[in-house]
Amino acid sequence: QVQLVESGGGLVQAGGSLRLSCAASGRTFSYYAMGWFRQAPGKEREFVAAISRLGGSSLLTDSVKGRFTISRDNAKNTVYLQMSSLKPEDTAVYYCAAKKWGAVETSTDRYDDWGQGTQVTVSS
Repeated sequence: QVQLVESGGGLVQAGGSLRLSCAASGRTFSYYAMGWFRQAPGKEREFVAAISRLGGSSLLTDSVKGRFTISRDNAKNTVYLQMSSLKPEDTAVYYCAAKKWGAVETSTDRYDDWGQGTQVTVSS
């Protein structure tokens, strides 16, 4: 099991930027593919981005392509989500998740461990 703690959320105006961080502890970080998901009020949790164990491949959902970037630093046991050109519809609680071994995935049920989430609010 790996423990995950997100940070970096907050209130930002539309068009602004935020960088989310997710610090991992408890197991060898490079064993895990990492994902970012988000959940808006009244909606299901949805996939945002994922990155492979060594950072060689990544996936982004269509709605954030060109605006968000996922990266990781295995020496710091941290995965990042750089968010730019934020829109009000990006408002949600953002969660990071860890998936041991295997390829990156977009489904929530493929991930083994989850953080507590960080709120991102984008005002219009």
